[in-house]
Amino acid sequence: MNKRSLLAMILAYVIPGAGHVYLGYRRRAAAFFAIIFLMFVIGLSIDGNLYTLERGQPILRLLASLGSMGAGILYFVARAMGPYGDITSITYEYGTTFTLTAGLMNLLLVLDCFDIAEGRKQ
Repeated sequence: MNKRSLLAMILAYVIPGAGHVYLGYRRRAAAFFAIIFLMFVIGLSIDGNLYTLERGQPILRLLASLGSMGAGILYFVARAMGPYGDITSITYEYGTTFTLTAGLMNLLLVLDCFDIAEGRKQ
């Protein structure tokens, strides 16, 4: 792995789409940022939960926490702004799924940046 790949991956994780901008794929980056940002915001707006790391939690909840954190700066800003997820809301599960999917999708985009930077795809 070269320095270019590592920097692209870090940028892609921190800000969705930033790794693609760094690699010169601006239109793709804009689309990816819009998709992940909208999914994350919609998830929060319909009472979705943000999973957090806690001691003694089951392994699936740990994996969900890591998946949610995949949204990068969006996750950490949202966590700092306050608690989310009203379990009594009828849209709670949908919102949680949206936020989790946004994080997992961003993690896939980190891998996409790696492949592009390494010359495995365009």
